[in-house]
Amino acid sequence: MNIFVSNLSFNVTDEDLNDFFAEYGEVTSAKVIMDKFTGQSRGFGFVEMSDDDQARKAIEELDGGMVEGRAIRVSEARPREDRPAAGNRGGFNRNKSFNSRY
Repeated sequence: MNIFVSNLSFNVTDEDLNDFFAEYGEVTSAKVIMDKFTGQSRGFGFVEMSDDDQARKAIEELDGGMVEGRAIRVSEARPREDRPAAGNRGGFNRNKSFNSRY
């Protein structure tokens, strides 16, 4: 099961995240999401656990728990929603000429 963890302190590492969940069962991966420009934590991450029952117990017991003075939120991760491609966000339309008078 894939688990979403939010409201993490910016000091929490992948290893810390793994350790929080290892108490409940086998963790197959733990990743704090980093900003690609600054290299700093974005304050959330994902944990994957091989056993769904153990994952549910971890979610139940860790949700709302305090980590470095912050109440973390823990839930089953939802699948990513399809988002429009970068060129379809509106704004300047590259398919039209810049100045239609010419």
